[in-house]
Amino acid sequence: MNEVVRDISVPNDWDRSGLPGWCYHSPALLELEKQHVFREHWQIACHVSDLPDPGSYVTMDVIGERALLLRGQDGEIRAFHNICRHRGSRLVADDRGACRNALVCPFHGWVYNLDGTLRGAARPRSFPPLDKTEFALTSLECEIWQGFVFIRFAPGPQPSVAALMQPFEQELSHYRAAEMVPAGAIWTQETPVNWKSVRDVDNEGYHVAMAHPALQDLYGSTYYDEPFVNGLCRSFATYNPHAGRRWSVGKYVKIAPDNTRLPEHLRKAWIYFGLFPNAVIAVTPETVQFYQEFPVDVGRTMLRGAVYRYREESREQRAARYLALRIDRDTQAEDVQLTIWSNEAMTSNAFAGFYLSDLEYGVRTHHDHLRRVLPVMTLSEAPEEKDLAAADAAMRR
Repeated sequence: MNEVVRDISVPNDWDRSGLPGWCYHSPALLELEKQHVFREHWQIACHVSDLPDPGSYVTMDVIGERALLLRGQDGEIRAFHNICRHRGSRLVADDRGACRNALVCPFHGWVYNLDGTLRGAARPRSFPPLDKTEFALTSLECEIWQGFVFIRFAPGPQPSVAALMQPFEQELSHYRAAEMVPAGAIWTQETPVNWKSVRDVDNEGYHVAMAHPALQDLYGSTYYDEPFVNGLCRSFATYNPHAGRRWSVGKYVKIAPDNTRLPEHLRKAWIYFGLFPNAVIAVTPETVQFYQEFPVDVGRTMLRGAVYRYREESREQRAARYLALRIDRDTQAEDVQLTIWSNEAMTSNAFAGFYLSDLEYGVRTHHDHLRRVLPVMTLSEAPEEKDLAAADAAMRR
């Protein structure tokens, strides 16, 4: 039996229309989304194993913000804006790396300790006395849960990550994700669509049978989605009884050994844990991964993610992990194409709006969450761009 049991009943009279097309190509709406949907909600930045030693760092450039994740000399992981307090220069230019015991701004040479406090300015006599705490790097909210490092750029409506993710804690804890190590670097990819089109495709499995032949072979007959409830959703599947018609699936099912770390009902399961507004933690018997999307502009989205593995692997586990990643790679390419086709319709006068199946209830409930955050999305016709922010503010009041 699955450990997570949630109410997934679908009302007979639910609205099947989804968001109107204008929500996918409004620059004014995107600016509101950046603040209220992205900056004010928790985002996965990395995994603790991406910061293995004091001085290890990861940077994250999204939605006009620059984050710096850094492990201090005391072993603590902290998050800061990647902005020097002198002139705003980027302190760290690389995506990831390590420094010995300090960060040195490449612009003028200001030096910061690994806890973010100012160690000293270059040519200090040219300044009044500088308080080391007052001129410390600006901190970001940071919380570690199940080995994943979450940050938040601005205060928002969600509680702590631990409180938010509590419904998933018991099931995910079986994987001991905090003990895993990177199977590769954090990856990014840009795709020419609005970010919501990415989430619309990922929030339903109705298309699996038609669009994802490898996933359909592996687990299609057992797959089911749960809608968003309080910012969380979940999709669950176990291997089909006769999976293996495709080469990668057949080899995977044949080679993959039972993961005895897991209870019996999870040893052949692929599970996707969704977190509003844009993140998924996915598990297989071999790996844990995260993936997410961030808007670049109304018609461009950055995909971002990483895969983590057990520190000790047998040869069979490594082979199974490779085959699972092949299946995932093909699935992602198929999803990217689907998002492009769907997103193209949003600017067409012929597009009359969504008409959603009961199996696409996850799409609708994600849209409901967006409408609660930005009620202007309830309007079937777009306000004037210059009036959109004011209209949303009035509807909030």
